[in-house]
Amino acid sequence: DIDVILASPDEILSGLIKKVAFYNVKTKHIKQATQILHDEHGGKVPATLEDLCALPGVGPKMALIALSVIHGIVAGIAVDTHVHRICNQLGWTGHGAKTSTPEQTRRAIESWMPREIWHEVNVLLVGLGQEVQTEKRKLLAKALGCTRPHDAIELLGTLGVDVRRVTAAAAKDGIVLEGIPDDVDFASPEKVEVVHDFGASLAPHANNHIMDLADRPHLGRV
Repeated sequence: DIDVILASPDEILSGLIKKVAFYNVKTKHIKQATQILHDEHGGKVPATLEDLCALPGVGPKMALIALSVIHGIVAGIAVDTHVHRICNQLGWTGHGAKTSTPEQTRRAIESWMPREIWHEVNVLLVGLGQEVQTEKRKLLAKALGCTRPHDAIELLGTLGVDVRRVTAAAAKDGIVLEGIPDDVDFASPEKVEVVHDFGASLAPHANNHIMDLADRPHLGRV
């Protein structure tokens, strides 16, 4: 409730979000944004990207997510550090060029990705990016279990996963990851296609469209 937030002492709000990085700063932003919602928007969440980005602490990524979740409006692709990194690794930023900020990446991928899949990109690639960083063994098992393990393994190699090291570490723990293809070029795969059932295992609500982005002629590698 907006009135409850405005009436709550900062230390109460800070305590509720203490596990979040920079919680003191975010507490101030919450209070400031809530006051603006109360004074300028009738206590409602704005339904435009411009109004959302005008709120303290709200950038394009969160504004786009809010528009989609709260209002069902898909105004763009929400790009965080995971999406930014993966799109550059896969060559999805176009013509072999790399982008230096998430906002540059957003503009680059929105220029060619079909609009009907925009709402799926964030949840799919954030899930993939998180598992690349913290769940490599689980991710490798998913790749081996999909219908096109060869392509999925090449994808992991492109994203920086040392597949052979992960396999060896699993073996030391008594876990056998079978089915690693012998002919996979981990160093420089010429083309990587995101496999549908591999991606869907990361984001259950993602559909086929994002898995079919490989053969874009203006991209160096996907």
